[in-house]
Formats: sequence, structure tokens, C-alpha cells
Amino acid sequence: MGRGGVHHVAFRVDTEEELRKWVEKISESKFVNSGYVDRFYFRSLYFREPNGILFELATDGPGFEVDEAEQHLGENLALPPFWNRKERILKRI
Repeated sequence: MGRGGVHHVAFRVDTEEELRKWVEKISESKFVNSGYVDRFYFRSLYFREPNGILFELATDGPGFEVDEAEQHLGENLALPPFWNRKERILKRI
């Protein structure tokens, strides 16, 4: 990957139910894929098409409001629980 390269292309799906249907379809099609991925702030499916291009299908939610109210978004550093490195990051700032 050099300057100007694209890592992946992402598309929005309306609901988690729709995402799960895509997981099934993509798996049945034998595309190399991640399966259902819980990113805490949204849910995703990653897959590569035969030429190797990486695509992502992702939900909007649950969204960043799981950490703080909308009017306070961005006031504090918020990370998903599985990162568990907030204190280390804050010490470096």
C-alpha cells in the first residue's frame, strides 16, 4: 500500500438482520470472508472478491452513543472495551 492506495470499500446495510443475511449469502458463494464481526460501535462483514478487492458491509449502529450522549461526543477518549489500552494511550499524550 502506497500513498493514494485504498484498503477497502465499505457499504452500509440497514439492519443487523440484513447483515446476517449477507454473511450467509457471501459464505454460500465461497468468497473468502470474515464472517460476522462485532466492532462494538457497529457490526461488519469483510470479504474479498476474486480479484482480491476487500469489501465491507457494515451497520450504522449501535453507534458511538453507547459511550456518551450525542451532545458530549468527542469530549473524552472513548475506546471499545476489547482495546483495553486507554490508560496507556493517555499517558503518551
